[in-house]
Amino acid sequence: MPKSAIEYLTDLEGNPRAVVIPIDLWRRLLPQGGDSTDEELAENLEDYCLNNAMDEAQATSLLNREEAILFLAQEDSD
Repeated sequence: MPKSAIEYLTDLEGNPRAVVIPIDLWRRLLPQGGDSTDEELAENLEDYCLNNAMDEAQATSLLNREEAILFLAQEDSD
């Protein structure tokens, strides 16, 4: 699925008030044809986020040992 445009609605002072998500994402997060619980929504949202993270990880190149050590050293110095 291509990246969906999630929109944030704000009040006149710029404070976030609501989130608008595309209907295809809504249907994936909420079971159709019945009432869903907060727990089901949380689980579906977690699954969606984990699936996106795994897809992104597969598209990312792996570091070799030396690159990983340099990366970790930079993280420690920041």
